[in-house]
Amino acid sequence: MTSAVNFFVLLRDSFISRPHSNRLRLFTLGSALAVAAGGCHHPAKRPGPAEIHAATREFAATANSALPGADVRSALSASDQDPDSTDHLDITIHPPAKETSTEAAATAHLLQALGRVATRHRLTQDSPSESREGILFTYRRAGFATHTIHIHLAAVAASREPAPGAKTGHALLAIILDDLGNDRSAADAVFALPYPLTISVLPDRPHSADIAEEAHRRGYQVMLHLPMESLAKERPESRELRPGMSAGDVVALVNQFLRTVPNAAGVNNHQGSQSTTDATLMDELMPVLRDRHLFYIDSRTTAVTVAYDSAHRLGVRAAYRDVPFLDDVAEVPAVRKQLQLALREARQKGAAVAIGHPHPATLKALGEVLPEARAQGVHLVFASELVH
Repeated sequence: MTSAVNFFVLLRDSFISRPHSNRLRLFTLGSALAVAAGGCHHPAKRPGPAEIHAATREFAATANSALPGADVRSALSASDQDPDSTDHLDITIHPPAKETSTEAAATAHLLQALGRVATRHRLTQDSPSESREGILFTYRRAGFATHTIHIHLAAVAASREPAPGAKTGHALLAIILDDLGNDRSAADAVFALPYPLTISVLPDRPHSADIAEEAHRRGYQVMLHLPMESLAKERPESRELRPGMSAGDVVALVNQFLRTVPNAAGVNNHQGSQSTTDATLMDELMPVLRDRHLFYIDSRTTAVTVAYDSAHRLGVRAAYRDVPFLDDVAEVPAVRKQLQLALREARQKGAAVAIGHPHPATLKALGEVLPEARAQGVHLVFASELVH
C-alpha cells in the first residue's frame, strides 16, 4: 500500500507542476487513486446498511474537513432489500480562482482523504472514470458495491452580463433534453409535455430529421447536439469534432450535421470532454456558428472547457449549463431533486440552464415538477432566451 501511495503523490506533484497540461488532469488523478486503493484489498462480506451508512457519514465529514468550502451531499440509500444499492456521496469543489494547479491540488487532497477513510473501512475502489462533471467511482467490499462517489468541479464563474431574469423581474429556467434522434417513442413522450422545452437532436440518426421537424412544428426549440471527442469511456461517434481537424473539415462536418437536423437554432456539445478543452478547435468551430446565426450552449462535460469563452470572444451568443445534469442518476426521486435544485438556482441567479435526457425517469419527474415551477416564481423559457 505504501508504494502505491507514494506513486500517487509523485504523480500528483508532477501534475501540479505543469498546470497547462490539463486534458487528462481529473482522470489522471482519479486513476492514480485507483492504483493506490487497488493495492489494499481485504476480502470480506458485504457490510450491512448500518456499517455502510457509518462509512458514508465519515466520508462526508472527512470531505467537509479536507475542503471546508466544498458542497457535500450524501444519500443513505444502501439497503438489504437491494444488494446492488449503494450510498451516494456528491462533492462539489468550488475553486477560489481559475488557476488549474489550485483545482488539481484541491482534488488530490480530497482523493487522498477519502482514500484513507476507505482503507479504514476495508473498501477498495473501482477504476475511476471521467463523468460529465468530474470524477465518478465506486467503493466495494468483497466485490459488492457500497458507495458511489461523484466529485464535481464547480464551473468557475465566467464574466457574464446580468442574467436575463434580472432584466425581466422573473426567474428564468431553460431545460434542454439531449440525445434525441434514435427513438421515436422517446420523442413522442417529450412531445406530451406541454412546456417550452429545448430539444437537442443528434445528427445522422434514423429519426434525426423527422424528430427535428416535428419538434419545430409543435413549438419546441430545436438544437443540434454536436458530437465531439470525449476523454471518458463513452463510445466514440463515427463522425465527431476532434482536435487536429482543419478549419475546412470543421466547416464541412458541421454543415453536414446541420442538414440532418433541420430548424436548428443553436448547438450544444454531445460528449466533448476532450474537444471542448482544445482552444484551437473551438476557435475553428465558433465562426461557423456565428456565420449561421446559431447560439451555443456549453454542456460543460468537463470542468476545464474553453468553449463558452471561445464563443464569447468570437461573437457567438452563448450560455452554459448552470447545474449538474438532471439525470446522472436516472431515477425519479433523484431527477426530481435535481429539478428542484435547478429551480432554486434560477431563483437565486435570475436565470439557469439545465440539461437532461429523454429517460423515462426524467420525463416522469419533469411531468411532476414542472407544473410547480410558476408557483415557485420560475418561468420556463427556451435556451435562446438565456444566451447573450
